[in-house]
Amino acid sequence: MADPVALMKHIDLVKGEDAVLLIHGLSGSPLEMQYVGRSLYKAGFSVRVPRFSKHGIGTGKNFSEKWQDWLEEVVEHFDELKSKYRTVSVCGLCIGAVLALKLASERKGEVASLALYSTTLYFDGWNIPWYRFLLNIGYHTPFRYLYTYKESEPYGIKNEQLRAWISREMGEKSTFASLTASIPMTRLHEAEKLIREAKRVLPEIDCPALLIHSLEDDTSTTRSADYVEHHLASKKVRKVFLDDSYHNITMDNQKEIVANETLLFFREATSGHSASQTAEFDTIRIA
Repeated sequence: MADPVALMKHIDLVKGEDAVLLIHGLSGSPLEMQYVGRSLYKAGFSVRVPRFSKHGIGTGKNFSEKWQDWLEEVVEHFDELKSKYRTVSVCGLCIGAVLALKLASERKGEVASLALYSTTLYFDGWNIPWYRFLLNIGYHTPFRYLYTYKESEPYGIKNEQLRAWISREMGEKSTFASLTASIPMTRLHEAEKLIREAKRVLPEIDCPALLIHSLEDDTSTTRSADYVEHHLASKKVRKVFLDDSYHNITMDNQKEIVANETLLFFREATSGHSASQTAEFDTIRIA
């Protein structure tokens, strides 16, 4: 498995004239997007997987509790890639998918295509604590400075071998322990505000969009993917449901399917074949 230090590393792979920006989740790292990124690179795309210091893992001095700062960092990377490459497509996982949506609304006509993994507009998965609804009250009290949500099994992973490794690495004696995904309530509150903003701008987003979501997502049910599909202005939307993964689909049992579906979708979008004015909406289930 990966060295914990690799969690912090920025990945920049240069190849073709079409680029892809991959956005990890809240308190996440480039490791989440590494498999998909390297698969796209092998297929000819130039790939960037930043370690987003504003919303990524750890609590360094660059971290920000404001979603606008998270977005600003994403936009900076996108603009840099856009200045160098013919097209730029964007992938996002969980809150990274929400940031990708907001980015697409900020850069209308510039995002070639979107791949949205485990989009989280609702925290309604089967592993979300029963008291989750109380946090909405806590957001508006001093309690928001005291509560921290800590990642627990199954860590968004159905694969038992990978889950066992994560559990071991999160032990007190592990160097990984200091990087454990723990999310303060203040940060969750900002994520909720970002989600509201993303919902507002969905009708402004018209680039091709691929939605991949697990039927067993432990953080966010398929309700989020359905909401995005029904509110986007995009004329081409493909929705893929997975049946052998949990929330972190880019690392779990069906990561190869995620990578392949993304590759096929991005190839079509960047080749110009999806420029038809005829609306295309497609939902499939991968068994």
